[in-house]
Formats: sequence, C-alpha cells, structure tokens
Amino acid sequence: MSTWRLRGLQPGDLGWVISRHGALYAAEYGWDMSFEWMVAGIAAGIMENFDPTREAAWIAELDGAPVASVFLVRASDEVAKLRLLITDPAARGHGIGARLVRECTLFARAAGYRRITLWTHSILTAARKLYAAEGYRLVASGPIRAFGVELTEETWELDLDVPLSAG
Repeated sequence: MSTWRLRGLQPGDLGWVISRHGALYAAEYGWDMSFEWMVAGIAAGIMENFDPTREAAWIAELDGAPVASVFLVRASDEVAKLRLLITDPAARGHGIGARLVRECTLFARAAGYRRITLWTHSILTAARKLYAAEGYRLVASGPIRAFGVELTEETWELDLDVPLSAG
C-alpha cells in the first residue's frame, strides 16, 4: 500500500513545482510554455517575499517522491491567496488534494486572515470540486485567451468567518 505525507519546502521543490505544472498542463490540457513561465514567475515572487508567519507551502510525497503542492500567500492583511495547487496523476484518489486545500484553510484561520481567494479555470474540474467541497464560492468568471487556448477564468473565495465544512 502506498503511503503519503505532507511536508514543508525543501531544496529542489520549487523546480519540481514549476516543471510539473508545465508538463502536466501541456499533456492534459494542451497549454503552451507561457503557462510554465507564469508558474515560474509566481513561484519566484512567493519565495522573494516569503513570510512564514503569514504564508505557507506544502509538498505531498507519495512513497518518498513529491506528487502534489500548494502555497498560501498574503494578498493583503485580511486576504490570503491559494496558489499553485497541483496533484500528479499518480497521486490522485488518495485525498491529497483535499488535504492540501484544508491545510490552507487551517493555516489562514490561524494566521488571522478573514478570506482566501484563488484564480483558476473552468476546465480544471477536479480542483473546482475540491474548492467547492471546502466551502469556496465562485465569485467571478469570464472568457480569456491564455496559454495558447480559449479558457474561462474564475475567481473563487472562501469566507473564513464561516465554520469549517465537515469534509
């Protein structure tokens, strides 16, 4: 039986996060290299100003290898932003994605945020299900041409003044 665990960032993790995003989204959705470049910029920006009292990052390992990630970063004093959630196909079905989203919620509450926001795309149905199950609500959406394809971008929010879901 495969076992997984969550841990903080270690050397090499940012490269894995960037590379895995680029390769996986190209293979599964046909996105071009501009997506990987954007992920690299997001990762660099996060680490450049990282404040461990208000921000966190998790890597999930399955049998000792990285298979998933998520970052929670400061958007403002009251708002956190969930970034770079990804789960490798080999790790899907283990509850890792839901756990990563929950860790963001727990950390944001403990850090004193009042809301979490995130940006995603309608085509990412599995991630959207995780967000909805955690209590996020879709607050904005619209068409966008990005990463070489036509997409619908979405903004989701979680009000942290509302109690945690039972999930």
